[in-house]
Amino acid sequence: MYKIVEWNENLDLREFYQEAEDRGHTNNASQKMLVNCFRKEREWNVWILYKNKKPVGSVAAHSFDDVMGENTYRIAARTCIITDKSDKNTLRTRNQIVTHQHYTSQFLIPACLNWVPNKSSVYITTNSLEAGTQRLVNKIFAPAMEKTGQMKYICDVAYRGCEQSVWQFFPERFWEEMSKHPRW
Repeated sequence: MYKIVEWNENLDLREFYQEAEDRGHTNNASQKMLVNCFRKEREWNVWILYKNKKPVGSVAAHSFDDVMGENTYRIAARTCIITDKSDKNTLRTRNQIVTHQHYTSQFLIPACLNWVPNKSSVYITTNSLEAGTQRLVNKIFAPAMEKTGQMKYICDVAYRGCEQSVWQFFPERFWEEMSKHPRW
């Protein structure tokens, strides 16, 4: 039913890009915004989440050396779920966040973590912009994850054209918490 696929030039994402644009997810509305923006990074990858062979989500990860130093990676960049094309209404409550009953924890973050080299430091950035749902990620998701020891606020930085909060992400703690709750 669900499948996560590494982005490649052969994927037909026209419908996904249009759906993202229609919902105000501008960072996911074109190959230029979702993929090409990472091409200058030392290392990068983008994944597309499919449900019943239809693209319903995306996520990216890349080296983060220019901001946080050597052997660092930013995950969960360009996270997007086209919720009305998916079968679960998730990431709506703090409980769903900390029990990992949402697409981001079930599929998108694991894809990123499986790609990041072992013993790397991992980060997620958030901001308070109105675009997409970033302000809710900044206000609700990140603090909820911090309370459970899965993330820790580090600092605010000017990055990729806006002020962003940098949160260190702790993969071991994430996997520990994931193991306590149902996997889809």
